[in-house]
Amino acid sequence: MRPARRPWSSAAAAGTSRRGWRGARPVGVDVSARQLAVARGLQGEFGLRFPLVQGDAERVPVAAGCADLVISEYGASVWCDPYRWIPEAARLLRPGGRLVFLAQSTLARICMPEQGPATDRLVRDLFGLHRVVRRGTSGAQYRLFALPHGEWIRLMARCGLMVEDLIEVQVPPGAANNDFPEFPDEWVRRWPAEEVWCVRRGPARTDR
Repeated sequence: MRPARRPWSSAAAAGTSRRGWRGARPVGVDVSARQLAVARGLQGEFGLRFPLVQGDAERVPVAAGCADLVISEYGASVWCDPYRWIPEAARLLRPGGRLVFLAQSTLARICMPEQGPATDRLVRDLFGLHRVVRRGTSGAQYRLFALPHGEWIRLMARCGLMVEDLIEVQVPPGAANNDFPEFPDEWVRRWPAEEVWCVRRGPARTDR
């Protein structure tokens, strides 16, 4: 990234350890005060200093057109309604700015039952996919969000965002999965558990 460029991360703790921020002017945003405290600790560990803002990624408390790069790594891309946070990310971007977000793949979402690991069967409907309810090991329910690929593309196009790439993450051969029991090793060797969207905001519209 060129100096003076301003990236925003919608999951502050996840983005704080990135040494690639050097030479840029990053800002971290998170709705959780606890996560922001973790981010401040990581700033001290890695010798980084940049603003950390407590705010909802669906309503970020900053001016429009303030960012060259917006990143979400299992932040807004998982926990926020895409019909709200995608337009908000577009609002933050300058013309030509980029949005990059990582989330569980749409395929993973429709292969995961309400509780337990991903299966080799489609257990949810693709049509109408939006809110996904899961149940943790304690039995408590929590809510995630996902869309079919076509609806992601249409939503972003309506917000002036053009898809440049969609990366279906492939686990390297021999890699062990010790952190995500919802994805058995045999599952991730066959199908992508995660996907990365790379999107760019188009030029500003002018009235003719």
